[in-house]
Amino acid sequence: MGAPTGASFKASRFQSGLLLQGPELKFGLCIKTFPLFFCKIRAHYINIVFNTQEICDDDFYVLMLTKALIYLMFRPFLLKTERWILKKNRTAFFCRNCGYESPKWLGKCPACNEWNAFIEEEATTIGADSGYGTLQMNENPLSIDTIEANEKERVKTDILEMDRVLGGGIVEGSAVLVGGDPGIGKSTLLLQMLQKLAEKGRNVLYVSGEESARQIKLRGMRIGAESKNLLVLVETSLENILQHLKTLKPDVAVIDSIQTVFSTSMGSAPGSVGQVRETAGRLIHFAKKTGVSIFLVGHVTKEGSIAGPKVLEHMVDTVLYFEGDSGHAYRIIRGMKNRFGPSNEIGVFEMRDSGLVEVLNPSTFFLSERPEAASGSVVVPSMEGTRPILVEIQSLVSPSPLGTPRRTSIGVDSNRVSLLVAVLDRVCGLHLSSNDIFLNVAGGIRVDEPAADLGIVAAMASSFLERPIDPGTVIFGEVGLTGEVRGISQMIVRIREAARMGFNRCLLPRTLSQEITELSGIELCRVGSLGELLENLF
Repeated sequence: MGAPTGASFKASRFQSGLLLQGPELKFGLCIKTFPLFFCKIRAHYINIVFNTQEICDDDFYVLMLTKALIYLMFRPFLLKTERWILKKNRTAFFCRNCGYESPKWLGKCPACNEWNAFIEEEATTIGADSGYGTLQMNENPLSIDTIEANEKERVKTDILEMDRVLGGGIVEGSAVLVGGDPGIGKSTLLLQMLQKLAEKGRNVLYVSGEESARQIKLRGMRIGAESKNLLVLVETSLENILQHLKTLKPDVAVIDSIQTVFSTSMGSAPGSVGQVRETAGRLIHFAKKTGVSIFLVGHVTKEGSIAGPKVLEHMVDTVLYFEGDSGHAYRIIRGMKNRFGPSNEIGVFEMRDSGLVEVLNPSTFFLSERPEAASGSVVVPSMEGTRPILVEIQSLVSPSPLGTPRRTSIGVDSNRVSLLVAVLDRVCGLHLSSNDIFLNVAGGIRVDEPAADLGIVAAMASSFLERPIDPGTVIFGEVGLTGEVRGISQMIVRIREAARMGFNRCLLPRTLSQEITELSGIELCRVGSLGELLENLF
């Protein structure tokens, strides 16, 4: 039989290719380079005449069977190689806010609803030894009544404000995340804390990835941190840091900062979402396993949140935020999360040349410069965690030269202020809609609780009517949309703090028990509406 024509040759090639489809077809095209097919295997072609096929030689079946057998032999190896290549070179997009992983870029994160937060990084597989995996400390379940735990095991830092925020001291094996703006005093306070612990005979380690040992020494000389038990390590490699922690076995270690630490097992740059999550997870795992308490210093974004994946805040035991303004001498450290104590607790410090000095009486500190007999000024007892603090709320109401009056508030929620302005306008007949309104919490502290509603209303009414409030009066309570005054929590604690500070009169909601007419020498005036408030004030 003669050689096939061009058309029949193409048809035969097409028809034979149909025997191997999908990956087999890809393999069939590549397998022609395999040396086995360079041997002299004679096979005749397939002649296609209409719908009939004439097989000229049985060698064709031998060829196709050989291809199939070779493919089956090498298929596991090829698939494993392909997976390895894809895994090695695979990249993904991660949300900088929460760490959500996506195979492609997304404008909005489906997990945290953040816009323009996805960045491309090398994707890695979470292994069994990953730090942020499940901790396996014991093989068998334990009855909770057989587990030994003593509250006295907390390590006191001898910095009372720091111990208050931590819930009474440092818990063994805890992981604490400390965030704050650059230059606000995070490193200074932690170095002072390590010095206090070193003076008590504790072995402590300060790991820095941003400063040299000489720079740390100069800062330590300024704040008096020169104990021989305070060890300093300048290192950014996670593996080296863990090795030093295993060798030195310190009681407390500070990592400054977590964004500078990187793991050599990951190809992404230090500070990336994957690196921060991996390094922090392995350090936390080490702390839980060995009992070393670790403080992680974190950078903050322009929005004020800690840079890196949001899951980082869920992994640690305690999250502390440094608050403050460069224009003020004070610094506030606030406990946003605490598994071993009350959250939202604050510690107040004053920045001096010798470092941070704790303020044991914050109420006196925030009211020290309050003007006498000034309209628009009122004192409100605010709760910060379990501690009552007296703060001054100032208001300025003036006619607006603009078509749209301005509403500016610092330290209080602007939406809450707009709500209270509308209630004053509707219920009390104070027409504030055409006036500019400015509100400020003196000292730069922030008040978010509804207990400040009554004080905000009193400050705006005082400024609008140009009538000062008695300087010996404190006011607190929540205001509803109909002008009613609602009760709040921990009223007795607030009243006692006001009495301790020398105030002689308190305006508060009616929900306080009627049997309590006077507490610690302070007069109690109960009000049920904004109308009653104005009658008692002016």
